[in-house]
Amino acid sequence: MSQHDIRSAVVIEDDDGIRSLLSVVLQRAGLHVVEASNGLDGVEAVREHEPAVVIVDIRMPGIDGFETTRRIRAISNTLVIVLSARVADADEVESLAAGADVYLPKPFRPRELRALIDTRLSRVHSA
Repeated sequence: MSQHDIRSAVVIEDDDGIRSLLSVVLQRAGLHVVEASNGLDGVEAVREHEPAVVIVDIRMPGIDGFETTRRIRAISNTLVIVLSARVADADEVESLAAGADVYLPKPFRPRELRALIDTRLSRVHSA
């Protein structure tokens, strides 16, 4: 079975605990999860795995989540969800302008995130 036979997700988050929680949520949604702790590795993971969904944090070492999202959008039409502890309206606007599909503030509710992913992915697959 090739990597493209299984729906995958990429989690780009520098906080180990949050990255682990996101991975569990996505695995329970039936996705194979690839983790990255910075934007550059995350963009490369998107290029390599062609995921169904990507979750990006804004504050990361190296390139931030805005630039990471722009680079992902340049190579993929995957569902991009930006998570951030920053709650400024400007951050939401910049995330969406960079190409994010969804902006969710932290702390997030895992069940809400799972429902959002399930709904969005079912629309993509039914289209």
